[in-house]
Amino acid sequence: MPTLETLERFIALVERNAHIEACEEFYTIDSTMQENQSPPRVGRDAHINNERMVFSRAKSVTSTCVRPVFVHGDWVVIRWVFRFDWLDGSTTQMEELAYQRWEGERIAQETFFYDPAQRVPKNL
Repeated sequence: MPTLETLERFIALVERNAHIEACEEFYTIDSTMQENQSPPRVGRDAHINNERMVFSRAKSVTSTCVRPVFVHGDWVVIRWVFRFDWLDGSTTQMEELAYQRWEGERIAQETFFYDPAQRVPKNL
């Protein structure tokens, strides 16, 4: 079960858009990360590579935790809002719930729930 201090440090890293550092520090080496019902990515290195790929296409990203954060034993639910300003000038804004299972101070399993229609970039 993560401490509240650990959760706050994790949230602070993500809100600073230090997503790669958050993966390195807070995910187990064999953790899984799944988007809706897609097959999960397995392993911290896969999560880091995915974050690098996404951020390489973005001019800027804003990550915001919408509180409260729900904690029940090893299970945590965080509501996130992300805004991606892409290099091509389009924008994507997404709201999602991250459903996490922690092993001590690290995330072992995470599933993101969101409306996939949000992933379609919009030109402003």
